Amino acid sequence: MNQLQNFSKGLIKENPVLVLILGTCPTLATSTSVTGALGMGAAATIVLLCSNIVISALRKIIPDKVRIPCFIVLIAGFVTMVQMLVKAFAPALDASLGIYLPLIVVNCIILGRAEMFAQKNKVLDSAVDALGMGAGFTLALCLMATIREVFGAGTFMGMEIPVLIDNKISIMTMAPGGFFVFGLLIAIVNKFFKNKPKKKDFGCAGCPSAAICRKAELGEECA
Repeated sequence: MNQLQNFSKGLIKENPVLVLILGTCPTLATSTSVTGALGMGAAATIVLLCSNIVISALRKIIPDKVRIPCFIVLIAGFVTMVQMLVKAFAPALDASLGIYLPLIVVNCIILGRAEMFAQKNKVLDSAVDALGMGAGFTLALCLMATIREVFGAGTFMGMEIPVLIDNKISIMTMAPGGFFVFGLLIAIVNKFFKNKPKKKDFGCAGCPSAAICRKAELGEECA
């Protein structure tokens, strides 16, 4: 796998939200506005990039028996730094994300990539993987947030949209609307982007016992 394939797989083919179904809780909670979605996506991507690089660099030093606690400590350190920066320079975003910003520590995407990829691959590969997965996470968040904010609040990044501002579908900003949009996007990805399974041949030609079957020799189809 070259670096372009390594990066692009996280966008659609192995999108952490719409294909691997990871990080569902922050996805549903922070996708009510595009601004919040961008903030959460950027924060998660920074933590994912830093943790993947460090874990990959230390993969031969960290004992296998304590790798998960070590991963969590490293991730928690990066999350703390990101949270402090957000509090200092973007207090409105910090208030918007609330508890979900520190909860990046236990985000399945970050811990999953550390366990499945970073600890088994080189630093450059792990960094590119982190950027791809972070971009895929941000893309999914922004798609959901755009639909929910436009139709649920009648705005886009806080800017009012004529007509829609007076005809809001308030349920789109609530949990049921989030699940509806989430399911809709997963269905679209499954329909157009995932590999479809090949149809099996249920006739005699597809039967593993065809060579010893008398009906196959006579040219008759099994019931």
